[in-house]
Amino acid sequence: MTEREVVIKLRGIRNQFGSQVVHEDLDLDVYRGEILGVVGGSGTGKSVLLRTIAGLQRPAAGSVDVLGTDVLNADEDTRQALENRWGVMFQDGALFSSLTVRENIEVPMRAIPGLDPAIRSNLADLKISMVGLQYLAGDKYPSELSGGMRKRAGLARALALDPDIVFLDEPTAGLDPIGAAAFDQLIRGLSHSLGLTVFLVTHDLDTLHATCDRIAVLAERKVLVTGTMQDMLDVDHPWVHEYFHGPRARAAAQAEPRASEKKGD
Repeated sequence: MTEREVVIKLRGIRNQFGSQVVHEDLDLDVYRGEILGVVGGSGTGKSVLLRTIAGLQRPAAGSVDVLGTDVLNADEDTRQALENRWGVMFQDGALFSSLTVRENIEVPMRAIPGLDPAIRSNLADLKISMVGLQYLAGDKYPSELSGGMRKRAGLARALALDPDIVFLDEPTAGLDPIGAAAFDQLIRGLSHSLGLTVFLVTHDLDTLHATCDRIAVLAERKVLVTGTMQDMLDVDHPWVHEYFHGPRARAAAQAEPRASEKKGD
């Protein structure tokens, strides 16, 4: 059996804010081409972990290796080159309100020396199309978009530089069930067609069922367990058992349209 390539490797991570220790001796591997769903109770530091990997939060201890680069000790040029190989979508898209959707998507491209503005604009329009937005959306400002459209625009910006890895922070939060299901399908489809590795922070059990290849559970200041959805059902831990066996979990497991989208891709 061929060994899977690890594209994100965390070892001994400690994140601390004052006297509050969020993560202690945390280890995690993320494999190329997978969609990893990260779940955990309130205060377990799901978004903190995402920010740590993406270089937005420096841990008090431990190592972060992404695509073969030591993130914490890389020089500025190496870091910049690495950051061009990942994209981040924060909750609600986190778009610049004073820029149009097209201009928002162009922001990461402006770091590319000598890229013609016309080509930059055309590439932004391509990303708009890829995430299922209409062409006219490029001329709109974030305030003129629905919540679901803003999320798609945020995803388009995360894809601006054709990254290897995409970080998604609660991508379906605040969406109605139909919008959330469509976004799940979009994530799964883009991951498959573009060969993306996706690090997805979520609390949405439907998203876990519909999109994720593996799940990592944060508890007791570390990654308590990783595995498939089926593996989670066998974990003997109070929070894990309640989360994956509760009424919402049963409802998500029975939601055939969303679950079958994953199996049929």
